[in-house]
Amino acid sequence: MKHLFDKYGRRASYLRIAVTDRCNLRCTYCMPEEGIDFIGRKELMTYEEILRFAHLMVVNGVDKLRITGGEPFVRKDLVRFLFELKKITKGASLHITSNGTLLDRHMDQLVKLGLDSINLSLDTLDHQTFHQMTRRDSFDTVWSSYKALLNSPIKVKVNVVVQSRINSAEIPDFVQLTKTQDVSVRFIEEMPFNGSGKEQTGFIGFDSIFQKIYSVYPKIKQLPSTSSASGIEFQIPGFIGRIGIIPAWTRTMCGSCNRLRLTPLGRIKTCLYDDGVFNVKDFMRAGMDDQQLVSLVAEAISHKAKNGFEAQANKLLQFESMATIGG
Repeated sequence: MKHLFDKYGRRASYLRIAVTDRCNLRCTYCMPEEGIDFIGRKELMTYEEILRFAHLMVVNGVDKLRITGGEPFVRKDLVRFLFELKKITKGASLHITSNGTLLDRHMDQLVKLGLDSINLSLDTLDHQTFHQMTRRDSFDTVWSSYKALLNSPIKVKVNVVVQSRINSAEIPDFVQLTKTQDVSVRFIEEMPFNGSGKEQTGFIGFDSIFQKIYSVYPKIKQLPSTSSASGIEFQIPGFIGRIGIIPAWTRTMCGSCNRLRLTPLGRIKTCLYDDGVFNVKDFMRAGMDDQQLVSLVAEAISHKAKNGFEAQANKLLQFESMATIGG
């Protein structure tokens, strides 16, 4: 098996695949209330194109795949696609990030699939705050999905984008979930990928998030981290679950980045903060063979920015909606 490395010695072993930019929520940190200019169906990568690319990347050393959106379950026939993906990428773990609004109708199939984990986006435990942050009244549905996941064999992580004065006071409540539940709660710094071109409105950084936890749980312990971790993990002594803090905006973990992103449009992104290197879908549709595609990706990875600040400094476009990237 071949491996793809950048010039800093980081191996690209994690592919994040956004299958759609559409979402049935309108989270304030992701897109405007009226939504964004969604990609036309013909402009989306087909499932067959995604399968081809994923297979090529696994053959060349990728061992972790994550399906994202938008909301991935909004796309028709996603579960069928997941079974095909699992079949042709044996040896790679398969994960999904979802907002939980459509999970209930697919749970049995996801368990049968042998999904490795689901990251559930849940920014608040309060019904009213959920409506404020997502502009939709779907809290009960998402909470029901969370409970169903806990009762399944699928590993559960909860993603919490923290916004000052909106949900930051709930940080200790989320930590409390880990006392008796085998769940990893990950607090994520807000980023400016809100589709408006404006800076974050409620930013609260890593240190402040940690202090809010420490003030209630002073016995908190930092856990050893993996070489490619996107954040720092903690645990409260005696608690079953874990806590993570991801410095998505302050970007202190870039030195261990192992990620490659495929957007719904087919753009390859070697960093969350870049504009995208090239469009793999266009090359596929022009008849490029597998070896040529792999060579293009290898070349892009070899020029990967040292960190998100360098990538942002070279960025020409304004910050898009996170839904068009896949996180």
